[in-house]
Amino acid sequence: MLSDEMKKGPSRAPHRSLFKALGFLDAELARPIIGVANAKSEIIPGHQHLNDITAAVKDGIRIAGGTPVEFGGIGVCDGIAMNHLGMKYSLASRELIADSVEVMARAHPFDGLVLVTNCDKIIPGMLMAAARLNIPSVMVSGGPMLAGRFDGQKVALTAVFEGVGACQAGRMSEEDLGRLEESACPGCGSCAGMFTANSMNCLAEALGMAPPGNGTVPAVMAARRRLAKEAGLMAVRAVENNLRPRDIMTRPAFLNGLAVDMALGCSTNTVLHLPAIAREAGVTIDLDLFNQVSERTPNLCKLNPAGPFFMEDLNEAGGVGAVMRELADKGLVDTGLITVTGRTVGENIEHCRVRLSEVIRPVSEPHSPTGGIAVLRGNLAPGGAVVKKSAVAPDMLYHRGPARVFDSEEEAYAAISGGGINRGDVVVIRFEGPKGGPGMREMLSPTATLAGLGLDHDVALITDGRFSGATRGAAIGHVCPEAWVGGPLAAVREGDTIVIDIVKRRIDVQLADEEIERRVKAFRPPERQLSGYLARYAKLVGPADRGAAFGD
Repeated sequence: MLSDEMKKGPSRAPHRSLFKALGFLDAELARPIIGVANAKSEIIPGHQHLNDITAAVKDGIRIAGGTPVEFGGIGVCDGIAMNHLGMKYSLASRELIADSVEVMARAHPFDGLVLVTNCDKIIPGMLMAAARLNIPSVMVSGGPMLAGRFDGQKVALTAVFEGVGACQAGRMSEEDLGRLEESACPGCGSCAGMFTANSMNCLAEALGMAPPGNGTVPAVMAARRRLAKEAGLMAVRAVENNLRPRDIMTRPAFLNGLAVDMALGCSTNTVLHLPAIAREAGVTIDLDLFNQVSERTPNLCKLNPAGPFFMEDLNEAGGVGAVMRELADKGLVDTGLITVTGRTVGENIEHCRVRLSEVIRPVSEPHSPTGGIAVLRGNLAPGGAVVKKSAVAPDMLYHRGPARVFDSEEEAYAAISGGGINRGDVVVIRFEGPKGGPGMREMLSPTATLAGLGLDHDVALITDGRFSGATRGAAIGHVCPEAWVGGPLAAVREGDTIVIDIVKRRIDVQLADEEIERRVKAFRPPERQLSGYLARYAKLVGPADRGAAFGD
């Protein structure tokens, strides 16, 4: 066992003495030692119950004959960090999370890991660590929040962000906004729509690194606790069978993940996280592969913000397993791959069925014959840009309009909320990329305010930053190369005509190549003062089209 390095033989008597200071018995030290990474914090609703989930995981480990050792982690609540300096730290935290799990598992050689997680950057960060470490590992989340109820309708956090714009437009009273604020987030769990956290929890299941049900079983259900116990059992079995993350997260597994991504209409942030996780597993995923999978995979679900359904509805409809079964029946997923359960994908989904066809459509009657995410290219984004196509109104799949150029999210948000944006405009927000931000901020506040103002059918927004999974509308992010490093976005000026054609996967500014080149040569990035982690991050981070990971 890997843990023998710290516990076996006469030379390890001092080490065992320290374990005994913690209360461990010799019988416990003789068993496989499973590290349990608990992301619990008191600032993230998705994490407030993780001590309960972790306790269930530890019970499962003990039932299976292992010894659990819990350690903590950090996390940023994207909703609370939104629209201020805090959001610069969100994506940046992913690398810290991966590094911290690596440090704990290498410094104390655990035989296996259970990664107890929830919310946006914690899930991919921990999966990156699992792939990097390549010791038997299982991921289990705290599960999604139930939808809130407001005036007889199901709602989620995105409704509150959009309510701000509606209030500013006089379409909602401050009193009603206050009532919405009180009711939209009814308790623990990751926010109730197909936002980034739930997207990644579903994709962890699709990749085979999390037990069936991980993506959709609500946080408040007893089934979530049982799932956590199962994860503990699986971790010990994985150690016994030497089943490692790179045995599971193969290229075919990532193709399965991409197919589920497209079928569900997941967050555009998956286009950052899946390549970063794959890279740690020794697998290459590029933007062209996203488009290739999207071209052959139908979009089967329209979950909030793209449609009226929520994670609890997807769970009732059969969950990720039912989606995979529907895709598998048409040969769109590989059912022969091993998963962390010790069974194959096909064995895991054998008894899964779609129970609510209005939530999970059959592949013969999809919302769209192509997937929920599209990668666009053109003279404005030669390295690619990303849009959640499934959440774009049909009348905005093609848009042509004048550029309204802003050099930060704050400038754009002030113009939007102040009534300075007109129907037909294309809002350009630059210097918000991985290096230019730094940190590639999510911009739910500008997009939600546009929706709340009733402009989401008339105004497009493009940026070298990124968007929340809760964003809807013609919001195009991840523009590469980013403006800070001299990408074409730096050449755009107020009033330039921008043409967006999502069906043809094009995004262009109507300028001659020579004019773009001349403007870029004259470009100088704005001055800024960085210190601490953000300064180090800006030096180390790579481009968005390769996952905004360190080392590129």
